[in-house]
Amino acid sequence: KTENVSNMHKENTGDAPSAHTPRVRHHRKRNTDVVAGAGKPNGSHLLVNDSSKYKSFLVRAYSTVWMIGGFALIVYLGHLYITAMVVIIQIFMARELFNLLRRTHEDKQLPGFRLLNWHFFFTAMLFVYGRILSQRLVNTVTPDKVLYRLVTSLIKYHMAICYSLYISGFVWFILTLKKKMYKYQFSQYAWTHMILIVVFTQSSFTVANIFEGIFWFLLPASLIVINDIFAYICGFFFGRTPLIKLSPKKTWEGFIGASITTMISAFLLANIMGRFLWLTCPREDLSTGWLQCDPGPLFKQETHALPGWISNWLPWKEISVLPVQWHALCLGLFASIIAPFGGFFASGFKRAFKVKDFGDSIPGHGGITDRMDCQMVMAVFAYIYHQSFVVPQSLSVDKLLNQIITNLTLEEQQALFMKLGQVLQEKVIGS
Repeated sequence: KTENVSNMHKENTGDAPSAHTPRVRHHRKRNTDVVAGAGKPNGSHLLVNDSSKYKSFLVRAYSTVWMIGGFALIVYLGHLYITAMVVIIQIFMARELFNLLRRTHEDKQLPGFRLLNWHFFFTAMLFVYGRILSQRLVNTVTPDKVLYRLVTSLIKYHMAICYSLYISGFVWFILTLKKKMYKYQFSQYAWTHMILIVVFTQSSFTVANIFEGIFWFLLPASLIVINDIFAYICGFFFGRTPLIKLSPKKTWEGFIGASITTMISAFLLANIMGRFLWLTCPREDLSTGWLQCDPGPLFKQETHALPGWISNWLPWKEISVLPVQWHALCLGLFASIIAPFGGFFASGFKRAFKVKDFGDSIPGHGGITDRMDCQMVMAVFAYIYHQSFVVPQSLSVDKLLNQIITNLTLEEQQALFMKLGQVLQEKVIGS
C-alpha cells in the first residue's frame, strides 16, 4: 500500500510538470522572440516603443545640429580657418588611431616611444602642406624682400628638410629598440605609417580643394553629410532589408533613399553655392581678405529650352542652370554609391579590433574618425575630378610666372628675360 501510494504521488507530482514543461518553455521562448524582434532595426515593426532607440536618435540629432552650425561659421570665416579646422581634425584622428593599438604596459617600458609617432606625423604634415601651400606662401611674402628670400630658400630645400626629419625619426626608432619588445615596436612603426598613408595623406587633399575654391571643398563635404543623415533617417523609419554584414544597421532602404536625396541636393546646392564669389574664387595667397575674381564659365548661368513633351506639363518653357551643376551630379553620384564604402571599411576595421567606435569625442556619433571615414574617400575623388575634368590642362601665364619666381634665382631670371627678349625680337624681325 505504501509503495502504491508513493508511486501514485510520483505520478501526480513528477510526471505532471514534465508534461507541461515543454509548453511553458515554448511560451517563454515565443515571448522572448517577440521582444527581441521588436528591438531589431530590420524587424517586422518600423516603429517600436524603444526609449533607448529614440534617446540615441535625439542625442545624435543634437550633436549634428551643433556640428553643422560650427562648420557653417568656420566656412564663413574663410580658407585659413577651414584649413586650421582640417589640421585639428587630423590631429584628433591620429590620436584616436594611435590609441587603438596602444598597450599601457608596453608603453611604460618604452619612455618617449609614443612621441616618435607624433614626430612622423608632423614630418608628414610639413611635407604635404609644404607642397600644397608653398606657392601661396610665396605670394603672401613677396612684398617683403627678407621674408621672400627666406621663404624661397626654405621651399627650395623643403624636400631635403623633410627627408632629414624622417631619417632622424628612423634612426631614433632603431636606437630605441628594446629586447623582448621588438614585435610591439615594429607593429607600432607599421601602424604609424599606415595612418599616415591611409588617413593623413587622403584627408590632406581637402586642403588642396579649399584653396582651389571653397566650393570644391564645401560641396563634396556637404554631400557626404547629407548622404549620412538621410541614410540614417530612411533606415531608421523604413529600414527592413540589411545592406551589408559589416554594418548590420545599414539597410537598402536607407542606402537608396539617401542616394536619391544626395543627387537632388547636389544639383540644387551647386546652383546656390555657385552664386557666391567667396565660395568660387580660388585663394592665391594666405590672406583672409575678401575675394574678387571672374568666376569663370562654370559659374555663369546658361539657359536651356525644355523639350516640348516636358514643357507641356510644366508652366515654364526653359530652365537656367550653372554648368557646374552637371559636375555636381558626378560628385553626388560618387558620394551616394562609392563614398559609403569608406564607412564600410571603417566598420570592418572596428570589427577586426573589436571596438564599437574609434573614440567618444562626439556624443551619439563616436569619435572624429567615425565621422571622417567617408569624407577622406570623397576628398581624394573631388581633388582628382577637379584636376582632371575642371581645371584647364594648358599652362597659363600666371602658372609659368609663379614657377619662374619660385624656382629660379635672380640671375637666372635676368638671363631668362634677356633670352626671351632675343627670341621675341627675332620673331618680330622675321615677320
